[in-house]
Amino acid sequence: MTQKGQSGKAVGAAVLCSAIGGIASALVMMAATEPLANWAIRNIGPPEIFALVFFGLIVASSVGARTIWKGWMSVLIGLLVATIGQDPVGGINRYNFGMTDLAAGIAFIPAILGFFAVSEIFVQAEKKASGKYQAPKVSMAFPSFIELWMHKIAVLRSILVGFFCGILPGIGATLAAFMSYGEAVRWSKNPEEFGKGKLEGVISAETANNAACTGSFVPLLTLGIPGSGTTAILLGALIALNVTPGPRLMVDEPQIFWAVIMSMFIGNLVLLILNLPLIPYIAKLLAIPRKFLIPFILFFTLMGAYIGQNNATELLMLVGFGIFGIALKFANYPLPPLLIGFILGGMMEDNFSRSMQLYGGVSFILERPMTFGLLVIAACLIIVPVLRTRLAK
Repeated sequence: MTQKGQSGKAVGAAVLCSAIGGIASALVMMAATEPLANWAIRNIGPPEIFALVFFGLIVASSVGARTIWKGWMSVLIGLLVATIGQDPVGGINRYNFGMTDLAAGIAFIPAILGFFAVSEIFVQAEKKASGKYQAPKVSMAFPSFIELWMHKIAVLRSILVGFFCGILPGIGATLAAFMSYGEAVRWSKNPEEFGKGKLEGVISAETANNAACTGSFVPLLTLGIPGSGTTAILLGALIALNVTPGPRLMVDEPQIFWAVIMSMFIGNLVLLILNLPLIPYIAKLLAIPRKFLIPFILFFTLMGAYIGQNNATELLMLVGFGIFGIALKFANYPLPPLLIGFILGGMMEDNFSRSMQLYGGVSFILERPMTFGLLVIAACLIIVPVLRTRLAK
């Protein structure tokens, strides 16, 4: 959208839809927390989480992919990277080449910064050196009410997708954003326009992102299970204050529960109050010459990767993933599906192994209706595009 001179519209839509997603998700949470908690206790287990993650990977394979084969290949590469480290069941080291630094697996920060930051820095440098670089077109135009109203279905769909991903422990806002974006592509009449400056893509991802953040409070407050890293920190803070989140929280400490709900409304309103006036200044950052901006980005990227573990190996992985990301970009392989496969690979393997242990085999697929249904839908999402491509040929 920046290349099309719509940077202000993109940032404005992101801010507005983030607030809409957060507020709407808080309203849904107020009405649905208790029945959803009771339903999750009875129906959600390792088989369902495995099936949902598998379904999410199939959806993510279509995000930014020019062909279904390259989307699936990116997911598989991400799953292979996720296998580095210890086996979640037996604790056996795998694919670490005898390096103790890789025994715990690949850290998230070097991977995401390498694939998205370092690779993009080198791509921009290559464009500048070859004369292909085009300066971004900074615009201060906000999205109009009519433009947002035209995407009301996408907003509602993203709220539901984000909230549903949020209430499942461990799924988080990242998968919610990619799943919502993938569903927007799937339901669009012009899917080829996504990735080329389509407003609906920004709206879908940002709405689901904040909706998932709010939804992640449901397992925390009702089951005492943190749904994300942020809620895990909040769980520790509540326990330090002698407040035990769980099914009895709404009865024993109602003031705590409703205070958290009100904080979500206030937080999203503050988001609007602070960010809307700052949108013109945020958009102007794009006008900074690349020769000044790229060195600062590279510096903070290296610092971010090193400070996390204070380990020089993180820097080597950062550069390695950056080079690998450049090769994938030049070969037109999408990076978001790879990242999703990397993030969710360990979770899928862990829940699959636990399901196998609980049921003594793969019989859990047939014995759990929700698991079977999700896997059937995922299989259809795999088969239908292949058949469609063959029929088109």
